[in-house]
Amino acid sequence: MEGRGPSLGDVAVLAGVSTQTVSRVSMGLDNVRPATRDKVLAAMAQLGYAPNTAARALRYGSFRTIGMIAHGLARTGESRTIEAVVEAARNEGYTVTLIDVENPSSDVVSAAATRLSHQAIDGLVIVRAETVTPDRLALPSRLPVVVSDSRFVGHHPAVGADQVDGARQATQHLLDLGHRTVHHVRGPAGSAPAQLREESWRATLVAAGRPVPEVVPGDWTAGSGYDAGRRLAADPGVTAVFCANDEMAAGVLRALHEAGRSVPGDVSVVGFDGILLAEYLWPPLTTVVQDFGEIGRRLVARLVSEVRAGAGGADGHGEDADLHEVVPVELKIRESTAPPRA
Repeated sequence: MEGRGPSLGDVAVLAGVSTQTVSRVSMGLDNVRPATRDKVLAAMAQLGYAPNTAARALRYGSFRTIGMIAHGLARTGESRTIEAVVEAARNEGYTVTLIDVENPSSDVVSAAATRLSHQAIDGLVIVRAETVTPDRLALPSRLPVVVSDSRFVGHHPAVGADQVDGARQATQHLLDLGHRTVHHVRGPAGSAPAQLREESWRATLVAAGRPVPEVVPGDWTAGSGYDAGRRLAADPGVTAVFCANDEMAAGVLRALHEAGRSVPGDVSVVGFDGILLAEYLWPPLTTVVQDFGEIGRRLVARLVSEVRAGAGGADGHGEDADLHEVVPVELKIRESTAPPRA
């Protein structure tokens, strides 16, 4: 091997397998027995072999790599969507290269997309672009893109949970229990999901002919929910609260408890997202459950379809730019909601 790096064939000889098997392992495909995969990976490590992505792209017409841009990885929606995309990509034989942008502005996201395009990716997933607007986002030409944000419909294919129906279900559930109105703890300004949930909450109250209370601001964190809960607990007229996510709902629950207002006896509380912890809060939280796994699968399936069809187009807009896949949500009713006291 003097004068050149280790080759695919060198790895195959050392591992005692075929070059096709080494190729499958290097591409991350699942149709290799675990023991064989371990032998191949050990041989790669021993020889210092690194797959040639450019050669692989020439041979297979693909780098088998998806780029992903996200912001706020600690937040439930983002982290679970990312996890779902990585798993779905793995099942399709793709790896994922992730860039976490600190500031989700159009310039920062555009720069991140350019960086990823230089790292040999086949397509790009943008997870919840937040303050980025489609008309200001500059992406590399012919790069297939899918976005988990409905604002990008008409520019790129979009996949996301049914935010509108979820907020409607949550609000209507509380009204059907007999509450006169429903207060709302919203997500941060500039967040598309927060805006959609607030608009749907408001529209549901208006359609029912109920008063629309002043919105209580939050920032997705349990701390902001706690502050909102203290404010709401001081108002004896508050009997029902819809929180834009489960973490803020957890903060509201604690604030109400400390103020001596029982849940659901005095105040009913509903969250949004369906995090695993919601079932183990006290009382167990009624919440709108998003199917993050399905969102991830659809994002990857749509992107892989675009990659295979070469649908990026000269301007980066594919034929499916108007596509908006809406993943249904489910209202999971637990012990945090009940009819108001007589």
